Amino acid sequence: MGGEDTLIFVEHEPVLTLGAGFHESNLLHPVSEYERLGIEVLRTDRGGDVTYHGPGQLVIYPIFDLKRHGQDLHKWLRCLEQVVIETLATLEVNGRLFPPNTGVWVEIECELKKIAAIGIKVSKWVSLHGIALNCDNDLSAFDLIVPCGIHDHGVTSLSLATGKNISVDQAKVQVEIAFRRF
Repeated sequence: MGGEDTLIFVEHEPVLTLGAGFHESNLLHPVSEYERLGIEVLRTDRGGDVTYHGPGQLVIYPIFDLKRHGQDLHKWLRCLEQVVIETLATLEVNGRLFPPNTGVWVEIECELKKIAAIGIKVSKWVSLHGIALNCDNDLSAFDLIVPCGIHDHGVTSLSLATGKNISVDQAKVQVEIAFRRF
């Protein structure tokens, strides 16, 4: 990583974020119902539709100067996906792309499920927002929305994909190593 490139790792309290491509129909309940359940609902300026963030999920904000990394948004998205795929490989999980959908997917019981969502924003060629990697989180909140606007495929976590408890801290170490190879 270059001198000014920064990775910020967080674990959010329960929140639904609505990206720039948000479609109202992908919220399956009124906002008041999410709030009653203790899930905040926020509009964001990142790309993508609706997703859930919460405890047990690693959210990665790579703040990178893309002028030093090719000034190509599609290439940047593919690089973020590759970082996740490399991270999963170190944990013995076979991640893959599923075009035209952005993010990283795994096959579980002959079904593709999303394990990492990616939503970015770039301002003056500096990347903002990033990756949400499901580690050992409760996935039931995803049943309250149409995650990323994708109806036909569910979500999974590292813990379910490996059959072991994979903590945010364990994943964070592997993500940082993968970004250093970037």
